[in-house]
Amino acid sequence: MDGQRRRTDISEPRINDRIRVPEVRLVGPNGEQVGIVRVEDALRLAAESDLDLVEVAPMAKPPVAKLMDFGKFKYEAAIKEREARKNQVNTVIKEIKFRPKIDPHDYATKKGHVERFLKAGDKVKVTIMFRGREQSRPELGYRLLQRLASDIGDLGFVESTPKQDGRNMIMVIGPTKKKAEAKAEQRRKREDGAAAAAAASQSAPAAAATAPAQDATAEAVGQPAAAETETATAE
Repeated sequence: MDGQRRRTDISEPRINDRIRVPEVRLVGPNGEQVGIVRVEDALRLAAESDLDLVEVAPMAKPPVAKLMDFGKFKYEAAIKEREARKNQVNTVIKEIKFRPKIDPHDYATKKGHVERFLKAGDKVKVTIMFRGREQSRPELGYRLLQRLASDIGDLGFVESTPKQDGRNMIMVIGPTKKKAEAKAEQRRKREDGAAAAAAASQSAPAAAATAPAQDATAEAVGQPAAAETETATAE
């Protein structure tokens, strides 16, 4: 507990009575330079302004202190840190395995997986697995990797060129679109889809309410014609 409190004390700046120096270079709440003043005078100004005196540059000569609302400052800093963590991008490497003599259908399926990973902003490790006599034909794997790199050229680029690793041949493909951009695009698509669904649900009741009104209008228009027919028959 003492160690945790000590780490917190070190990470947080000294404020108010914890500032134990004879004088400070004072900065006002709006960033204005007040100048070098005695720490007692700086504390008095802080109390008169209902603010805190916060040491922002303890290594300066003399230390720099600023008048601010320290509680508000910590709250805003916590929000910024939380947003930074939310937007932090973790690099993910997906892996797809091929055989040198893969049939066209399997190739198309696995290429689709590679494209999906790249669209999501992930790297892809492509592994060619050689078995038996295939190990004497590394050019088959090399040509297959070249073909794949050409097919997905719009979505990614070869980050690590093909290299032999025991019985396998490995190539790493990086996404053209960054992870953060891919996530933002996916978020926009979800929001657009939700907005379109909401608009459709709102327009459906309006259309249903309009239909009976149109039917009533048609009936009202048709009634006089029927009356005229009856009169003509009576005559």
